[in-house]
Formats: sequence, C-alpha cells, structure tokens
Amino acid sequence: MTERFRAFRIDERDGQVRAAFESLTVDDLTPGDVVIRVAYSSINYKDALAATGAGKILRRFPLVGGIDLAGTVVESADPRFEPGDAVLACGDGLGETVDGGYAELARLPSGAVDPIPPGLDARSAMAIGTAGLTAALALHRIETNGQTPALGPIVVTGATGGVGSIAIDLLAARGYEVAALTGKTDARAYLERLGAAQIIDRRAFAKPPGPLGKATWGGGIDSVGGDVLAALLATTRPNGNVAAIGLAGGAKLETTVMPFILRGVSLVGINAAVIEPALRAELWRKLGGEWKPRHLDEIASREVSFDELPDVFPEFLAGRIVGRVIVRIGG
Repeated sequence: MTERFRAFRIDERDGQVRAAFESLTVDDLTPGDVVIRVAYSSINYKDALAATGAGKILRRFPLVGGIDLAGTVVESADPRFEPGDAVLACGDGLGETVDGGYAELARLPSGAVDPIPPGLDARSAMAIGTAGLTAALALHRIETNGQTPALGPIVVTGATGGVGSIAIDLLAARGYEVAALTGKTDARAYLERLGAAQIIDRRAFAKPPGPLGKATWGGGIDSVGGDVLAALLATTRPNGNVAAIGLAGGAKLETTVMPFILRGVSLVGINAAVIEPALRAELWRKLGGEWKPRHLDEIASREVSFDELPDVFPEFLAGRIVGRVIVRIGG
C-alpha cells in the first residue's frame, strides 16, 4: 500500500526520547500479515511511560506507540481474516517491539489479532482494552486457583485506574465483596457505583505488618507492588490468591515465605501481553458476553481525539486519571 497516514511515533535521539506525529506508509511499519484501519485505541500507564521516556518500555526505536487498537481489516494474508472484518489487538509486543495502535493504519502479525466479539464494537472494545483484558485475566487466574467469594473480601489496589476499575466491576458482578484501596478520597462515590463495598485509604497498606498480620482478606488484585503488595500478602486468609499486575509503588518486594507456607497464600503473576492466544480469545468472548463490565460507560467516560493524545500523558503520570481514556483515531 502506498497510502500515507498519520502515526504517533516514538524515537530516541542523543539519549532523549521524543514522540511526534509523522506521515508514514505501511512499508514503514514493522512486519505483519494483517493491515488494519484503526478506529480506536486507548491510553494506558505503559503508553504514558513510553511516550514520555519516563519508563523503559520500548525495546526498539523508532516505534509507533499504543499497546492496543480496534478497527477494520484492510488487507490480510491470513485466511482467518478478510477485508471488512472488525478486529482488535492487545499485547503481543504492540507499542514495545511492534508498531502499535497510535496510527491510522497498523500492520500486525495475525497471531496478535482477534475478532471483535459479539456484544462489542471498536469503541467499547477499547473502552475495555488492555486494562480490561488484564483484569479479566487476573480474575480467571485466581478463580482457576480456587478463589471464591466464600474466602472473603477481595482487595483491589490502584482502584481508580483502568485495571482497578474494571476489576471492581467484574468481581462485584461475580458475587465478591470488594474492598477498594485508593488515595483519591474524592472517588468514593465512583468506586461504590462500580461495586466496591469498602473504601480503604491506601495509607493503611503503607507498611507491611511484619511477616504475618491479621488474616483479613480473601485475596487481592494488585497494581501497585512494593510495600502495598507485601502488606496484602501478609494479611490474606488461608488459601487466598493475590494477583500481581503492576509496580507503580515499586518493583522491590520485601516479604517472607510465611504467608505462602503457613497460610497457603498464592501469588499469581499477571501479564496480558504474554497471554496464550486461545485464552485471550476466550476472555474477549467473555468480556463481550457474561463478563461485560456493567459500568463501562462510566469507567471509560473520557474520549479524546488523535490530536489530543500527547496532552493526556502527563495527567497519567501525575495520577490524575480516573478510569479509562479512549482515543479516537479514525472513522
């Protein structure tokens, strides 16, 4: 294809990361066998880190940013996809090693592409996006490991973020009592509408209570890491599961084996970027069906244009974003 299109491309020059809109052709993109006209993408914390250089996300330069996208197939060398098919892509190196969703056209390996499932369109698929897929994977993993509402309340840390917001919605819908951990005291009403039964000030988890604390929680979905994760592990009830998703509070984990060998607590690592394709497709079908977030319009209440994209990254890094931000690329 010779068509020129706009892309938000990240490069590194003289040790400095710079990002800007550029005019590209498909031949400028990383290899792939499916070309997609992008309708929507979204903004995730990882996207803000990559575009500003605040975190080492990209494995190569230059690269189009955006770790997810939804749109329509233009060309495909894979017989599973035909022109006009509505598709989405999350993970599989998008925005890290493969040119991502911040472009009017994307070229991807077919293994990274899934059909948009019944119950979703391009916009709602990106309202869920990587954050929602991550939350669904966390729920799937802990339930596969034996988690049930009977084990007790589930703590969701980073509760107002994209992963946290959708996790609260999914957990509450499945009958769990949800405790939302947050530093945003003005978000109480929002979190309660999503289904949180308790709102906990994050300062309560600022310091682990030693190797073991009072067995309080059935488990957790944690996007903070550091001392918050250590405190959650130390206070989880016997046979509970904690899903570790992020490290906004630090990558270092200071704990002991006590929660694991005395209470049978399980720490489950979650990374939707390396999910098995069959499971990824299954979770997307659920997210369009029985697991579809009930409060998606409120969680993803903010939509920005492609041109506005760079202005939102500083808000993410400053912790001012609540829920999900959808980016309208085209269409």
